[in-house]
Amino acid sequence: MTKHSAAQYGFSQEHRAYVARLIRKKRLVTLSRWALLVALISLWEIFARVGMIDPFIGSSPVRVAQTVFRLYSGGELFTHIGITLYETVLGFFLGTAAGTLIAIGLWWSPTLCDILDPYLVVLNALPKIALGPILIVWFGAGITSIVVMALLISLVVTIMTVLAGFNEITGEKQLLMKTLGASKLQIFTIVVFPASLPTIMNALKISVGMSWVGVIVGEYLVSKAGLGYLIVYGGQVFKLDLVMASIAVLCVLAALMYYAVAYTEKRLVRWRSHIG
Repeated sequence: MTKHSAAQYGFSQEHRAYVARLIRKKRLVTLSRWALLVALISLWEIFARVGMIDPFIGSSPVRVAQTVFRLYSGGELFTHIGITLYETVLGFFLGTAAGTLIAIGLWWSPTLCDILDPYLVVLNALPKIALGPILIVWFGAGITSIVVMALLISLVVTIMTVLAGFNEITGEKQLLMKTLGASKLQIFTIVVFPASLPTIMNALKISVGMSWVGVIVGEYLVSKAGLGYLIVYGGQVFKLDLVMASIAVLCVLAALMYYAVAYTEKRLVRWRSHIG
């Protein structure tokens, strides 16, 4: 909100000053983030040039940029990005959708939830990479195994996070609706699910990282293309510039996907406040 709009709606001078402080703080945080990123990249390049970091082992921002450009010029960059992004997005949507539906089912049946709770704990603690050889045998050495790996890693986390959010929504509204004779479906759709939307969005944010982890682990095991494959290949042939370039591209893609979820969350919050 700008100062002009604050004055237009008749807000006090103190409120306008408070809004101005919030705007300045937001700008300072944004500027500091970019300044920190530029400083880290600059120090990395300087250390590589003066010999404090061996460029062969630690690479440098210039060498990373050159490697990315070579991949782009050779027509490989977007091929590898497209494969990894497709696997990640598919695993992310399948994992979060299935996890949310299972969480709804467990909330619906507390007895079933009590029965499956220890199994969920064990599955969450199990290193999913241990399932890699089994997935390869079951689904073949291809994209399907990689997507299933991403799905499994995000699935259990989504179930436990969303279910915890559902279970926290207990209180007067549910009791009032029960008193008025509301069904469990009505309680869930009117009270529990809308109140749990922030928890679901947080679960989506967590699942973004989990999906990337699952896809890269899967590509380590079976892929013949993708950013995970480039990392493994670069390590095997000691092309560490290729490894660092692939990691840099991964960071950008993961950040974009995370901010897409965060943007969706903001729009959802704005929509809820509008209809409220």
